[in-house]
Amino acid sequence: MIPRFHCPFPLAPGAQVDLPEAAAHHAIRVLRLKEGAALILFDGRGGEWQATIVGAGGMKCPAAGTASRVRVALQTFTASNRESPLHITLAQGLPSGDKMDWVVEKGVELGVAAIQPVAARRSVIRLAAERMERRVAHWNNIASAACEQCGRNQVPLVAPVIDLPRYLAQAQGRNTLRLLLSPDTGIALSELPRPTLPLLALIGPEGGWEEGEMLAAQAAGFQPIRLGPRILRTETAGAAVLAAMQALWGDF
Repeated sequence: MIPRFHCPFPLAPGAQVDLPEAAAHHAIRVLRLKEGAALILFDGRGGEWQATIVGAGGMKCPAAGTASRVRVALQTFTASNRESPLHITLAQGLPSGDKMDWVVEKGVELGVAAIQPVAARRSVIRLAAERMERRVAHWNNIASAACEQCGRNQVPLVAPVIDLPRYLAQAQGRNTLRLLLSPDTGIALSELPRPTLPLLALIGPEGGWEEGEMLAAQAAGFQPIRLGPRILRTETAGAAVLAAMQALWGDF
């Protein structure tokens, strides 16, 4: 399989570009790629480029010692599209530890269009603004890496963390089918008709939503749905509902 790399800047035919530092390090230090090796690059705007390494090595960097550098020549562009026909936003109640990493990675693989981390009353994670910004940047890097692995050429955005009341206020103004995953109430996902609107799936944190949050979500137009008789962990629920939607109405 030809290695794929995301370049977060516009690519153009015939250009020679340097891979981002992390991608260059992975290409040289992990994959051991040499000059002449074939790559696939994508810039997130759709489509992908066949490319060839024309220079690889290290360069002196005052801050980090020796940094990897890989220069590639762009060749053929392919307007490939591996996006789902469903436009699904996953609004995920913040889980503890590094579980959000898994949510982002699997969400991207399953075709999510965007991910919105939501702080709920039972969310365990509590970080200062600067640390939270770094965490969101980390999640966006995971989304980029997941696209490299799964073949997508458009990178879903992981939005900044927002608290539930503000998110519900924003969601009310959107022309979307709003679904609230609830193991105790609501109809089965399979009983819904094929959606004609973009989908928004709201997943609770560990311990679930408090009753007031459930009522507020329903007042904001979220319809409770269930996937089955078992209660899923928060990091499993998002992947499960995405897979079910793709199987019912999407590209599975």
